[in-house]
Amino acid sequence: MRLFSDLTIDYVNKRKIGYIISGTLILVSFISFILHGIELGIDFKGGTEIAVKFEKPVSISQIRTSLANTGLGALEIKTFGGETGVLIRTELQNVPQEVAPKFFKQIEESFAKISDSVKYSVAEKTESSVIYLFANDSLASIANDKATLEGFQTSLEENKISVRVAISDLLKEILKDKITDNTFKIQKEDLVGPKIGSELKFNAILAVSLALLVILIYLGFRFKLIFAVGAVIAAFHDVIITLGAFSIISFLFPTLSLEISISVIAAFLTLVGYSINDTVIVFDRIREYLKIHKTAPIEENINKAINRTMSRTVITSTTTLFTVFVLLLLGGEVLRAFAFTLFFGIVVGTYSSIFVASAIVYDYSQKYKKKIEF
Repeated sequence: MRLFSDLTIDYVNKRKIGYIISGTLILVSFISFILHGIELGIDFKGGTEIAVKFEKPVSISQIRTSLANTGLGALEIKTFGGETGVLIRTELQNVPQEVAPKFFKQIEESFAKISDSVKYSVAEKTESSVIYLFANDSLASIANDKATLEGFQTSLEENKISVRVAISDLLKEILKDKITDNTFKIQKEDLVGPKIGSELKFNAILAVSLALLVILIYLGFRFKLIFAVGAVIAAFHDVIITLGAFSIISFLFPTLSLEISISVIAAFLTLVGYSINDTVIVFDRIREYLKIHKTAPIEENINKAINRTMSRTVITSTTTLFTVFVLLLLGGEVLRAFAFTLFFGIVVGTYSSIFVASAIVYDYSQKYKKKIEF
């Protein structure tokens, strides 16, 4: 299947329009970074993220009112997967020190329900956890089942039970007291320490940077250095503009929950690869024309190469976009940011492979008066 077989568009002479569009988008992106920042997920910020599923639809304002001034710190509350789901984030990683003893007492009361003769001792205790030592393994197993049934997070090792009081335990107590006509359950609780968050942030930046560096080296050998530079600048251009879209949309539509998470970093790495692949297809054809038409002006060869690969570029990008669009619509809250990164990035990446990468090669040849030969 071949579309646009007779295209004769002069992309080289229109490159300045592309530069203006790209420059404007990058400038807007940096302004948004400064004014609004980039919404980071729990993976990078550190803290606790809890997903709650209610039986009936619940409003965010109702949840926010119920959790106000309850000792959970600064909260971020969003819808999650529909009208009955709520995602609650807090910078806290452990329950407040003054709250934990209340839960320890409830745990010990659950042990007392087994039998009045149950004997145990506290082997170790911290601000948010406690280890109970029982007389034998079987009694510890029964007590562990009872504590688990009561909703506590436990682990059993021989005759020892380790119980951790989590933020979700405090959240359940508050919601049960404040919202009595709508039952709920905790779907998940993710905990990330600040040190791990900082390491992940550094590793994410390092991963994208190393990917661009390796691509630069590879393309420098495969083509010429200026081709490699043009491709990497185009890929970097795609990443910056897509990050800018994240920042702007997160500010304008906070309910969409577009955040930078580990899965989004994977999407950015995929985007870099996709953008480079598109660019390499065009560069391959430029190299082919430069070999065949040695006396033709470089702008003529570049224009012919882009026009000849346009059919492949449009078909490939459109097919991928359809797939990612379905993922964006039906993938739910969890995959939304990942799908958005790919969808928006593919559009920008296709644009940059046509209007940015090849234009940089042309401007280099004109500025330094160098004839590019293979």
